[in-house]
Amino acid sequence: MEDKRLLKPQKRREFVRNAGRIALLLPIGYYGGALLKATTAEAWVWQIDPYECGQCGRCETHCVLTPSAVKCYHQYQMCGYCDLCGGYLRQGIRNINTGAESQLCPTGAIKRTFIEDPYFEYTIIEELCIGCAKCVKGCADFGNGSLYLQINHDICVNCNECSIARACPPQAIKRVPLSEPYLLKEGYGE
Repeated sequence: MEDKRLLKPQKRREFVRNAGRIALLLPIGYYGGALLKATTAEAWVWQIDPYECGQCGRCETHCVLTPSAVKCYHQYQMCGYCDLCGGYLRQGIRNINTGAESQLCPTGAIKRTFIEDPYFEYTIIEELCIGCAKCVKGCADFGNGSLYLQINHDICVNCNECSIARACPPQAIKRVPLSEPYLLKEGYGE
């Protein structure tokens, strides 16, 4: 048996009223669904794989921010706390001192603190770091690679297409889920 209400012809006013309700509900449903998807979808961020990075210096010059959102980080467990740190001191200097002319970092973003003879601790001052990779290259060439670059997500504007990623020769910059944003260098014994 068929439902008589379904077969009953609608009057013009009922039809217009029902069509208006549907027209109002469709955008609400569409935007509500889009909002729900946006809040439940996982966000993505840019990161540098420290094992792929070639220390080319393009992070400093290609970032849309000045200074760059790329900063140097220090893996303390790997560091040898050397007197002759390749990431801190320029190569070929005649006298070992902490003068600006002896330092590799152009902005003085590395702080050297005496621990005990012959050991020093090196700390990165993030506000001064411009992401030039000079210290990272020096540490990789003459040290153990405890300095490395990473994108600071508190600073990065998360461009849809990262200009540094486009310019990166070894393709070391990738998009990853926000839940696992940093690839860190692993220290000895970890």
